Amino acid sequence: MAHSPEAVLKDLKANKFAPIYFLQGEEPYFIDLITDYIEKNAIPEFERGFNQLVMYGKDSPMNVILGNARKFPMMAERQLVLVKEAQSIPDLGKEDAQKLLLSYLANPLPSTILVFAHKHKKLDGRSALKKELDKKAVFVESEKVKDWKLTEWVEGYFSGLGHQIEPKAALLLSDSIGNNLEVMANEVGKMLINFPEPTKFTADHISKYIGINKDYNNFELTKAIGFKDSTKANQIVHYFIQNPKSHPVIPIFSLMYNYFTKVALIHKLGGASENQVASTIGVHPFAAKEYIVASKNYNLGKIIDVFGYIREADLRFKGVDSGSMEEGEILRELVYKILL
Repeated sequence: MAHSPEAVLKDLKANKFAPIYFLQGEEPYFIDLITDYIEKNAIPEFERGFNQLVMYGKDSPMNVILGNARKFPMMAERQLVLVKEAQSIPDLGKEDAQKLLLSYLANPLPSTILVFAHKHKKLDGRSALKKELDKKAVFVESEKVKDWKLTEWVEGYFSGLGHQIEPKAALLLSDSIGNNLEVMANEVGKMLINFPEPTKFTADHISKYIGINKDYNNFELTKAIGFKDSTKANQIVHYFIQNPKSHPVIPIFSLMYNYFTKVALIHKLGGASENQVASTIGVHPFAAKEYIVASKNYNLGKIIDVFGYIREADLRFKGVDSGSMEEGEILRELVYKILL
């Protein structure tokens, strides 16, 4: 059974180390978090020269990896064998190599901590190796955080670091950075250097220390459109046009399509509560009110028209019937048609 990254880190911080870890999945952030912790804490620093071995998958066939895993530590309680980029082990997909690993799984050396950091890929879930790893190793599936859960993850991340963050600020971070958790952690880390004491972070903090404009961003654009605030929406569009590298239009088209898809779903709910709306359309409860207002401002007929406008704008950006329109003008026209 797969372990959650949080549960594994909790055990590691309690000095509970297992003989074998297999970390796999599309989200490298959690894999790096666990391997970094093990690399820095499993073996005392003065013992690492003899009892800590870092290998790289592309240079390490399975027999070499397991040969090192079967060695005894030198004058120490345990040794660490860490295989980075394990997805590149040359014979990992071959039957002979898998048999070797299965044999080791059946009888691992208790004094060795063997870690496979298998990024961006997954083993065949039907394979005997995957099933045995599930049973006999600490097996972690490192999944991408879903967009609709990202704000909740941000709040939990700040809480885990001993801080708090307001919902609006968490939405601003998740909308602006997206689910690249490595970038998110780096940006937040740079900000937290300035706050050694527990702090409740606001949108002003995010704007000042991370450089995300709290008034002119994708979240504020969709909010202005949802509220039919044409003045604010056009101010944001103007800001985007002046800063095209920071605000490319294709992600904005996608964002608008997803936004109005959620608004359309609300029409099917028929007077549901804010919590029901948030759960159904997959948004933070803080944002549910905004979507409910938007559903009142845009009936289903208009939403269908909006989908057509977005498709037309996307085609124009790609050179179909664009005439001489610049990227920014395509966006400006799209917002104008939506608000009309």
